[in-house]
Amino acid sequence: MFRLAHISDAHLGPLPDVTYRDLASKRVLGYVNWQRNRRRHMHDAVIDTIVADIKANAPDHLAVTGDLVNLALDGEIEMAKHWLETLGSPHDVSVVPGNHDAYVPGAFDKVCRAWAPWMTGDGVNSPVDRNSFPYLRVRGNVALIGVTTARATAPFMANGFFMEGQAERLGKVLDDAAKQGLFRAIMIHHPPVRGAVQQHKRLFGIARFHKVIRRHGAELVLHGHSHLPSLFSIGARGAKVPVVGVAAAGQAPGGKHPAAQYNLFEIDGEKGAWRVRLTRRGLTGPALPPSDLQTTDLDMPAVKDRELVRS
Repeated sequence: MFRLAHISDAHLGPLPDVTYRDLASKRVLGYVNWQRNRRRHMHDAVIDTIVADIKANAPDHLAVTGDLVNLALDGEIEMAKHWLETLGSPHDVSVVPGNHDAYVPGAFDKVCRAWAPWMTGDGVNSPVDRNSFPYLRVRGNVALIGVTTARATAPFMANGFFMEGQAERLGKVLDDAAKQGLFRAIMIHHPPVRGAVQQHKRLFGIARFHKVIRRHGAELVLHGHSHLPSLFSIGARGAKVPVVGVAAAGQAPGGKHPAAQYNLFEIDGEKGAWRVRLTRRGLTGPALPPSDLQTTDLDMPAVKDRELVRS
């Protein structure tokens, strides 16, 4: 059995010192949002509690699906690198970037350089850039496939983009993993499902992503961005693929979104007969340690369409 943990949207704080030059961009809106809202509900102590519980459960691997930072300041990117080092070896932790990690032009490239050890495919020695995605890592009988949807966008927008070039590369990776009889888990930041988030936060290229899944197949899709513990399914009839979201890793209880959680998957079986159990563990109160909020068996390869699952 392979045990895979999944977190997202840590939005690590506090913000480093910000200059007027730093705010001469879209960052000024994010800075105001941080001061008025996000800093009151996103807490490092919450993240520390979640991470401690993950380590206590000793998963075989940890997937982090983006938005490690807030404004993609240089100091934030470096701080997030040090945080990743505390999570575990790059061999045991895989990361894909989110829209906040590519908040302004140039930030995505800095993230790729700083977080490269956690976003590099097996046997790849070249620098990480946009064309490095999707990357492939094989751990046990699981293929961990990292997709990027992160791109700098206009003010008030938080969209993601899944373009044709990456779609073609993803299809090839999925086919190669299938030939090896591997369980294929795709990591992506924006939910590749219509209606999962508001229009200004949606993914452009949802239809393209669905086409790839219908043609090439997959066993599991993990995403963040929505800050919700959701469960959808996509793909051809009779071969539906679970698409699983998670509450924000730094969300304190009492906000408009569910308190911090992480997903823990137990993956067993073999090609054509996979068995997956999902357990959500998270905060149930301001002074309580994480506990099981629900356990769900994901029927493989087919699952029924479900509405948002809220704890």
